[in-house]
Amino acid sequence: MSRPMRMDYRSFTTAMNLSQKVDNYRLEASRKLDPQRRSALGQFMTPEPVARFMASLFGDWSGNKMRLLDAGAGVGSLTAAFIAEICQHSTHPDRIGSTVYELEPALIGYLDNTLEACRQTCQSVGIHFISKLLQEDFIHAGSERLVHDLFSNAGEESLYTHVILNPPYKKIHSLSDHRLRLRAIGVETSNLYTAFLAIAIKLLETGGELVAITPRSFCNGPYFKPFRTLFLNTMTLRRIHVFEERDQAFKEDEVLQENIIFHAIKGAGRGDVTISVSRGLDIADMSIQEVAYTTVIKPDDPDCFIHIATNAVNRNLVERMGKFRYSLDELGIQVSTGPVVDFRLKECLRASPEPGTVPLIYPTHFRHNFIIWPKSDSRKPNAILDTEISHKWLMPNGYYTVVRRFSAKEERRRVVAAVHDPMQVIGENIGFENHLNIFHRRGAGLPPLLAKGLAVYLNSTLVDVYFRQFNGHTQVNASDLRMLRYPGQAILERLGSHVSADVFPRQDEIDALLERELE
Repeated sequence: MSRPMRMDYRSFTTAMNLSQKVDNYRLEASRKLDPQRRSALGQFMTPEPVARFMASLFGDWSGNKMRLLDAGAGVGSLTAAFIAEICQHSTHPDRIGSTVYELEPALIGYLDNTLEACRQTCQSVGIHFISKLLQEDFIHAGSERLVHDLFSNAGEESLYTHVILNPPYKKIHSLSDHRLRLRAIGVETSNLYTAFLAIAIKLLETGGELVAITPRSFCNGPYFKPFRTLFLNTMTLRRIHVFEERDQAFKEDEVLQENIIFHAIKGAGRGDVTISVSRGLDIADMSIQEVAYTTVIKPDDPDCFIHIATNAVNRNLVERMGKFRYSLDELGIQVSTGPVVDFRLKECLRASPEPGTVPLIYPTHFRHNFIIWPKSDSRKPNAILDTEISHKWLMPNGYYTVVRRFSAKEERRRVVAAVHDPMQVIGENIGFENHLNIFHRRGAGLPPLLAKGLAVYLNSTLVDVYFRQFNGHTQVNASDLRMLRYPGQAILERLGSHVSADVFPRQDEIDALLERELE
């Protein structure tokens, strides 16, 4: 779709002044807000460069009347960016109705000033701007409105033409009022950000556009599958923007969550998807590519994953990963979070082995892809008493594949696997701490070659790159590992045959071994 021409310099300057004024509100409000309060709300306000980029992604400014929704609006940065974008163009709507939701009392004054500045900016170019500021819980208000519209047969005129969102990020407890209200409108999700998105989608008219900045985590995993199903059945992705460094989008707030920006249209036909990548907030310096819709959304994928391959190399890796088709269930393997939660068993922990104890394994015991125990200079305990209290949390000693659950932000690899060898870690039973994932067979060890082969496969570049594409956070959960597909047992055992008692293949050797299996 062709974009309207820009207006004259005076209109452009007026629009830019609006964005800069509101960004000053954001910086001032951020200094005043209690960081703990802001964290509790799960809301981080959008920097001006990001807000302007988001507003630029909307494709259609041609309607005579626009109805804009901004929920969790903060000081109104996104609404201001939207208005600034419209006011820079030579053609624009006659009327804009803006609805903003914000709960935080400390932000209401700023938000009110932003809406007045939007009104004045629109007036300067001949647009009639009206706004509604609602200091309400968006999930409460949105779910009530949807229930009411269901019974009142409200038409499209009651829905929004445009939605721009930076929703809060916070878990929703399964028995909370929010969760019950969401279920009443057919939404099942465990986080506020996908709850906001789901309600906004339902309040968007057919053909309406949505632009949002959110965590990348909804693109994969079992927890977000109901939301992905709703999203992909209702909306069509047009654009995805990825920040190469995950601490850039909200770096002033020290947020490390990996975020993406996406643009989607309700009920539109499927075409190519534009994927762009920037290193940081300098969005003008970005790489852009067009990919087929089926590259991002696999038509036969029952899990509805959203694959974000940012270059041709990554797309090729996704295709190659598709050659491995076995689930863990088909291999007769289970993966579980390490059962020992150390703070609940404090009285059983020991710094060093002693009579009556068994080895206790932490991530600190990883070395060169093996479990090396004990570790004399560790700040973590090396042993746990095998007592009536602790015994049910222990596992019989054997060969296991062990994966770290958390990676540091500077860590080169997301998936780090090690072999637990019962010949090297002596004990009848073993304690695996909660920051680990354990591959096992019905609660006991694996055949040696299978355990070693799994570790080789999981440490491959292929798996690491693939995992980063569909996993937007630093955790590696057991559920994520269940979602992966694996080579058959014969291939895993061949890979495992290259691991000796104390020598693990180098990274280049691992990748060459897997490449050979793919030929």
